[in-house]
Amino acid sequence: MMKKLFFSILFAAMLVAKTPQSATEIMAKEVRHELVMLPYYNVFDNLAYRVDGARVKLFGQVTRPSLKSDAESAVRRIEGVAGVDSYIEVLRLSPDDDRIRTAVYRAIYLRGPLQRFRLNAVLPIHIIVRNGNITLEGIVANEGD
Repeated sequence: MMKKLFFSILFAAMLVAKTPQSATEIMAKEVRHELVMLPYYNVFDNLAYRVDGARVKLFGQVTRPSLKSDAESAVRRIEGVAGVDSYIEVLRLSPDDDRIRTAVYRAIYLRGPLQRFRLNAVLPIHIIVRNGNITLEGIVANEGD
């Protein structure tokens, strides 16, 4: 009797765990995958998106104009995407901003307690520098970080 009850509970748990995802959730995962797989996407770029039905809105900042067009093209190729609205900003070329990017990268990922994040395949903190102003985008493990 106990064995039957155990297997019944196990089967019910497996059914709950395998609930199908909505089309929006599936598309959102595909969009994320396509964006992080872009060859020139790096820690100095920030790409975000929102799926509205069959349309995808892209947001963020990139350091290369080609990355903007690559992101738009990659998302357009996803099955089920009816259209892409791009609000991606291409940051202007600036040696001063490049110097700041490098210094901030070193401060975050090469020194101190946050250097453990450097081991991630996709770095969780993105460094956006626009006209000398620094914005950090992303996630960390806890409030202390």
